[in-house]
Amino acid sequence: MRFWLVVLSLWLWLSAPSWALPPGAASRALQKPKPARMQPDDGRAPTDYAQLFNRRLANGLEVIVYEDHAVPLVTIELACRNGAYTEPPELNGLSHLYEHMFFKANRAVKNQEEYLRAIGELGIIYNGATQTELVNYYFTTLSRHLPTALRFMRDAALYPAFDEEEFAREKEVVLGEIDRNESNPYYYLSTEMTRRLFAKYTSRKNPLGTRATVANATTDQMRLIQRRYYIPNNAAVLVAGDVRPEEAFRLVAKYFGDWPRGDDPFEQHPLVEHPPLARSEGGVVVQPVQTVTVQIGWHGPSIGKDNAATYAADVFSFILRQPNSRFQRALADSGLTTGVDLMYLTQRNVGPITLTFQTTPEKVRAALKAVYAEIARFADADYFTDEELAIAKTLLEADDLFSREKVSEHIHSLSFWWASTGLEYFRGYLPTLRRTSRADIQRYLRTYIIGQPHVAVVLLSPEAQAALKLTEAELTGE
Repeated sequence: MRFWLVVLSLWLWLSAPSWALPPGAASRALQKPKPARMQPDDGRAPTDYAQLFNRRLANGLEVIVYEDHAVPLVTIELACRNGAYTEPPELNGLSHLYEHMFFKANRAVKNQEEYLRAIGELGIIYNGATQTELVNYYFTTLSRHLPTALRFMRDAALYPAFDEEEFAREKEVVLGEIDRNESNPYYYLSTEMTRRLFAKYTSRKNPLGTRATVANATTDQMRLIQRRYYIPNNAAVLVAGDVRPEEAFRLVAKYFGDWPRGDDPFEQHPLVEHPPLARSEGGVVVQPVQTVTVQIGWHGPSIGKDNAATYAADVFSFILRQPNSRFQRALADSGLTTGVDLMYLTQRNVGPITLTFQTTPEKVRAALKAVYAEIARFADADYFTDEELAIAKTLLEADDLFSREKVSEHIHSLSFWWASTGLEYFRGYLPTLRRTSRADIQRYLRTYIIGQPHVAVVLLSPEAQAALKLTEAELTGE
């Protein structure tokens, strides 16, 4: 398995959104929620997630508990439906900046140093992440410290101080992140793909943010984000690990139950509608690199609009990812590419589909032709066998069992799916996955990929482009 390309493909879509991702977050876009156990002996497919419990408080806060007593540790996570998809250009990057301010001074402590020292005394590991449709924060600590950790999380969420000196320092930290990512050639491939694939509302797909917006941000804007999105009816508190569900529900209600409910932010500020691509287009990104990387992108299905296609997308991508698939044999085993991958990222507001491959300057034209020839055949009746379809479903299910080995990381998958799909989709994922048919996959492919407008971007060196002079028609396969 050419794992490096899976990582590269994922980085190209998640690098900008997830500069501060906690451990395990990079893999969760490839994971899907599944039941806690394989099919029982009686042959009945489980329809629930046996270790997962949830309850909604009167103020709208969702409380999610994942029980696992293997070790005496507990992780708590605060998740908010916020991030790039809520940001017009004038706010682009402020969700990310807010995330950086979360673990700063609040009403419970005088300054950041005192706050961090108190956390350190408890042995708490903490971090946060900003993505396209989610901002989340977590603590991991000994299970006996759960009440204290919940109080820390409550104070950080409800009573931030937004000290001006701390804010000025943290803006420099975020600008430093932008600097570091701009030093990576693949950043330019990712941003060019985003700019072209979501041309009208590019900021809604860029959680990193822009330099100008971050540099000119104010603490008043931080309070605007807090009032608009950091409200219980737009949030969830997740507790995972060595905890009894009823005790977790009681403690979360104790510390978060008086959090005032707010107006639904998505009624006041609806999500944008990304217009479909009018035509295919190609672009060239020139950077000091040795190899050639090509990424082809399409608008994929959105949760709430075409849920059925999201399951088909996952199964088909997993079929192609297997080393013995026709896709890998034609493009990787043949030597045309050094690695190739197709992935779909589940999102509520247009999930992207991306095909990424890497090759040499000498082979890029032949590789492009071969890739588009494979795409044209995706929906053919013989492109994959019934056995490959069955194996892909089994591997998707088995993959989840490995993902649960570390509960403190698995909780990040739970918050990701809560934000973008909701728990009902989450719980019903595997039973629906098992029912996914060849016809479902063919519908997905014909609706979103085959013959559909797309964007193709190539990253190569100045010398390679001067010699090759790749055209837009070659890049788009037209």
